[in-house]
Amino acid sequence: MGIFNRKDSAAAPAAATAVAVAPELAALTGDYTIDPAHSTLGFVARHAMVTNVKGKFLDFSGSLHLDGTNPAASTASLDITMDSIDTGSADRDGHLKSADFFKTDEFPTMTFRSTKAEALGGEDYRITGDLTILGTTRPITIDLEFNGAAKDPFGNERVGFEGKAEILRSEWGLTWNAALETGGVLVSDKIKLNFDISAIKNA
Repeated sequence: MGIFNRKDSAAAPAAATAVAVAPELAALTGDYTIDPAHSTLGFVARHAMVTNVKGKFLDFSGSLHLDGTNPAASTASLDITMDSIDTGSADRDGHLKSADFFKTDEFPTMTFRSTKAEALGGEDYRITGDLTILGTTRPITIDLEFNGAAKDPFGNERVGFEGKAEILRSEWGLTWNAALETGGVLVSDKIKLNFDISAIKNA
């Protein structure tokens, strides 16, 4: 069973909703800090119309507030250091940090602040929020799967989520590109985002 309770019918009385909440879900309610050492913030872009290039950010911090009895009260926050981008190529990373793309000297941080959380049933959830890149803020929706909760050997209470989303980078002003002789462009506008999050409950 997931971290959030499934949505009840609009006709269900409040008392029935309260009974439906499993005690183990309520026990997970609290504030959590994302563990960067065991989390991944990644992305995938289409290159030259023929292959996918994957990358990730190595330096980030974030927090979660989980509410096991009221999913809508759950929140998430992320701050990502843009200079920490890593695609496995120093030259490509340098280009991505430049004025053609992320302008990291001027805009060192990308942020996400949630505005809405929903339980979809089973282990599936959806979180909507504001993503800020290059000083431009636009909404995105992230589909999440709850991977479970556990206490690690060091006594930390952990929860895990996997998530995915798609954005058009041009909507955040990331418009650099180059035309191919065979047609099409060098870098896709559509970017796939993927998240693998481990978070530790605050003491």
